[in-house]
Amino acid sequence: MRHAPLPVRIANIHRTRISGISQIGLIRLVLPARSNTRDFAVGDWVLAEPQTFSMQRRLARKTVLKRRTEGNAAPQLAGANIDTLFIVTSCNAEFNVARLERYVALANEAGITPVILLTKADLIKDAGSYLEQAVALQRGLPVVVCNPRNGHAVGDLHAWCGGGQTVALVGSSGVGKSSMVNALAGVAPDQLQQTGSIREHDAQGRHTTTSRSLHAMSSGGWVIDTPGMRTLHVSDAAAGIDELFAEITELAPLCRFRDCTHTHEPGCAVSTAVSGGTLNPERVARWRMMVAENRSNTPKLIKPGGSRPTVLRHSKSHLEDD
Repeated sequence: MRHAPLPVRIANIHRTRISGISQIGLIRLVLPARSNTRDFAVGDWVLAEPQTFSMQRRLARKTVLKRRTEGNAAPQLAGANIDTLFIVTSCNAEFNVARLERYVALANEAGITPVILLTKADLIKDAGSYLEQAVALQRGLPVVVCNPRNGHAVGDLHAWCGGGQTVALVGSSGVGKSSMVNALAGVAPDQLQQTGSIREHDAQGRHTTTSRSLHAMSSGGWVIDTPGMRTLHVSDAAAGIDELFAEITELAPLCRFRDCTHTHEPGCAVSTAVSGGTLNPERVARWRMMVAENRSNTPKLIKPGGSRPTVLRHSKSHLEDD
């Protein structure tokens, strides 16, 4: 008798094995012949044979968050079928506008809703300046000041964590990602993920999460935790950058010259806005840097019969796991 395939959501990926969550619990999947764990992402939906757990096929992805790493032409998959990306940062020296902009650009490019979560606001007198900077990152960007340890985190984030929704958390180590996962999952105290802290002298986090993992949320959705990242590199994200810096990219077509570099040309609408005080020159400088970085690190399309693409060589900004 032939059994109907078993739907499985990939929860963990290791070098040679993959485990997933199904209606019968957590199972270890058997990979198809000639397949590689790198072909799959945490959050993927797959169909498996219910008796042997042999993977039959992966279902089409709604979204995929990916990055390129140095020395590899193929991108690394950070998560799949994500609806919302919670970008977690703390109200201290760890807060970095340029890094947050990169996270938002990658979320935009993937078609994922970015949301900034400001943590550790209870440790300072006033979080207003951090909130102001975060809100200014992108038009309409949701920013939530929350403390995963006070019991209100789930309520604060309810709009993005309903049944069937998938959120992923990114950010540096020690900013409260694991605590946030614990709060969203609503697990018992003896099942909580290990959490770390931030060194007071430099606001650097201690390492806790070492690999991506999927957890069911108490609200009926899913949450993906990720390793901490110290620095962030962008590639393949031109549209995401345009959305991030919309107030700048909307001016570009108004320049006198079509190929304006927005640095020295006469009739440049961007330079005029900076001189007139309607554009922040520091933000424009970061925009120029990110556009140049993305152009440098995105492999060029090769026509059929052409040479193989060059393996990516990063500029000085790149992505590392904490």
